[in-house]
Amino acid sequence: MRKTVIVLLCLSVFNTIVVASEASASENIIARIDFSGQEVGNAIPWLTTHGYKLELDAEKLHPRFHDGSIVLSSTEEVAGLVVKKFDQDEYLYNVKAIRIEWGVNRYPQGADWENEINRVPIAVMLSFGTEELPSGLPFGIKAAPYFISPFIGLKEEEGKEYLGKLYKKGGRYYCVASGDQSGKTIITNFEIDQRFKRTFNQPSTPPITAFSFQMNTKDTDGNAEAFLRKVEFIGN
Repeated sequence: MRKTVIVLLCLSVFNTIVVASEASASENIIARIDFSGQEVGNAIPWLTTHGYKLELDAEKLHPRFHDGSIVLSSTEEVAGLVVKKFDQDEYLYNVKAIRIEWGVNRYPQGADWENEINRVPIAVMLSFGTEELPSGLPFGIKAAPYFISPFIGLKEEEGKEYLGKLYKKGGRYYCVASGDQSGKTIITNFEIDQRFKRTFNQPSTPPITAFSFQMNTKDTDGNAEAFLRKVEFIGN
């Protein structure tokens, strides 16, 4: 991925929800991850060819391209993460906000962050810098850089910041859309730079060094389907 200025596409307002307005459409898009142009079918070969790694049980989420998006789905209790670690010359500096085009077709019944059932139909995760912080597991297992993870929820409070059971020092999760919006495309504009500084009490925001997306249906009825169309990184 290279930093480049891309002209915004015109988006139809039919069946589309604008979730937030923290980022202006007039700002520069310095990079874009776009799944909309892929042929229908199994996405795993394309993902592996383009440097993504399937972690945990991501294969069981049947990643596939359909209707201009990458789709994840499950009928069982499973957690999967798809990770793209950037090479050093691909790090994204001075990212002010991101814009995500995504949605949920089926919500996993039982996910409830308010009651510590921290499960998601879909979430995006952005990693910052290379300093590894403790996960909370013994012996430094699975230490990781700072990360921020917006997610779509059903019962959670929209706009609320949540802590996970692990990564309490360096990780935060944010519900960016709530309530049953099955089958609708959601456009999320999500502020990054000031949020990072405020949340982690840091004077500056490190570059984005990795991008991930996930589904987790553990401790739920396991039945979920969600899609991710594109993510745009908006510069300062």
